[in-house]
Amino acid sequence: MDPDLQKILQRQHYAIIGKHSGVKLCHWVKQSLLFGRQCYKQTFYGINSHRCLQMTPAITHCTQMCLFCWRFQNFTEKELHDIDEPEYILNHAIEAQKTLLTGFKGDPRCDQKKWREANEPNMLACSLSGEPTLYPRLGEFFELCHHKGITTFLVTNGTNPEAFEKLDTLPTQLFVSIVAPTKEIYKKLCAPLISNGWEKIQQTLALLPSLNTRIVIRHTLVHGWNMDEKHVDAYARLDAQASPLFIEPKGYVFVGSSRKRLHFSNMPRHDQIRDFGQKLAERLGYEQVMEKNDSLVVLLSSKSTNNK
Repeated sequence: MDPDLQKILQRQHYAIIGKHSGVKLCHWVKQSLLFGRQCYKQTFYGINSHRCLQMTPAITHCTQMCLFCWRFQNFTEKELHDIDEPEYILNHAIEAQKTLLTGFKGDPRCDQKKWREANEPNMLACSLSGEPTLYPRLGEFFELCHHKGITTFLVTNGTNPEAFEKLDTLPTQLFVSIVAPTKEIYKKLCAPLISNGWEKIQQTLALLPSLNTRIVIRHTLVHGWNMDEKHVDAYARLDAQASPLFIEPKGYVFVGSSRKRLHFSNMPRHDQIRDFGQKLAERLGYEQVMEKNDSLVVLLSSKSTNNK
């Protein structure tokens, strides 16, 4: 890894793992330990916020330079070459999480039982930075996680459908971020580094119904860019291809390096997200079943899922 980039990431409290992976404590791990607050994934999907390991096997590698991304993007690469072993990444990621948690034990606000549990993560969010599917041994990595009793959530931008065709072990839950209703908005908002990113996303959407895992489509909503009422029908057509169990309309948050590219006014209010979600649900025959105001997110569920 470029030493200048490594210094930047370490100043931002990332733990660097090997040549291309990283770990960072999620905001909600801290909130759970100190204040008993939980992330929306605990509310929606039943995971334990304080036992979640947030990591990536592709910390500086991505196929897009999205305007809304909080990440420092100046060193983005599109391919991984000299790769680390899956077992090395997982074992060192767990150890890095323990190191990052060390200082919380002495805080009088910290729930000691939760702190001990946090040192034995049972949930892995493969989503921290970059595009995780660029790591070519991702299936082996998930298999190791599941063998250790660790639930896996993968977040992808959908531009690497070949990775899903090759995955012999799928994540417990797969999130695909669809953040543009049209190709024109995609090019401007996601700033793809590959020429056929939009077409690759269409391939991924068509592939999703064949994958034997829970599928979630996430729409990151940026006010003034991709959440006007005229965009709802376009999103509905994209979502219908994937036939996901869940859809997450989720608001952009004005944090990190995105503040250099967007404005605070681009962060939508929760009521705007709820209204967008309701209109999308009506188009698709889904139901809006949950929401979490402090995370700017609502959950849509297919009616057939609710009836199971």
